[in-house]
Amino acid sequence: MTVTLKLKPEVEAGLVAQAQARGMSLEEYLLAMMEEASLVKTLESASAEERAAAFEAWSAGHRSTEPLSDFAVSRDSIYEPRER
Repeated sequence: MTVTLKLKPEVEAGLVAQAQARGMSLEEYLLAMMEEASLVKTLESASAEERAAAFEAWSAGHRSTEPLSDFAVSRDSIYEPRER
């Protein structure tokens, strides 16, 4: 389906900036926003199993990263050592 939107120039500029910040074209960005909005409505009436499957599908689309070390997630890593 093709849809034509007549946006105010300032709205268009804001959307273009948001799309560029995510490395996307305006069309890709708007499509992603619409798909997300549709998914949210669909999930509101979905069963727990369907929501879990949707979450797993969503998370599979992200790049995997190395786990953080125990120190990196410890309280000690937040504070600089104090000199006595």
